Amino acid sequence: LRHSYYGSACRHLRTGDIVAEVYREAGASWPDPVTLPELDEYPGIEVMRTFLPGLMERHEDIRALEAEFRQAGDQSAAFRIYDKLFQRITRMWVDEELDSAEVESWRSFCERVDRGIATIREGVHKNGRVAVFTSGGVIAATVRRALDLAPQRTLEMSWTSRNASYTEFLFSRERFSLSSFNNHPHLEDEEMLTYR
Repeated sequence: LRHSYYGSACRHLRTGDIVAEVYREAGASWPDPVTLPELDEYPGIEVMRTFLPGLMERHEDIRALEAEFRQAGDQSAAFRIYDKLFQRITRMWVDEELDSAEVESWRSFCERVDRGIATIREGVHKNGRVAVFTSGGVIAATVRRALDLAPQRTLEMSWTSRNASYTEFLFSRERFSLSSFNNHPHLEDEEMLTYR
């Protein structure tokens, strides 16, 4: 392994550190990590905070889901309802129906990820191997680049990544291809197979 890149979120940094510890304990070297803010997740929480109040005024279904969320009796029911609400609103954000100078747009997010991937690719010599620690949205946006996915398909892909799974890409100066997606053979306990 020649290079390691981390997003700046605590979970990115900590996951990378755990993998580095395992490598070192096995007697293998681990490259000094480079933190790239371009590998940070899309602003889902900011999208919800910024747009939910106005959307509740204009959309009966969103108002009903938000009320159902507030009245949910248990945590798992509340999570399922919130997830529906989150999906409804982020779909609108991806379709550019929602806009605010205070919230990164979907297009800007994808451009940011593309810049990060370009930075990584520029720093790798032929046959170099790279480890990147990031989030599901960044992985999906990178798959989007490899497969030329539409925005909504990319968003849906961000919801399917398992926590601590890995995805592999093959690349050269001319080519960028998906090799495998959402691998998790190292997570043997079913309870560890979580999303988001």
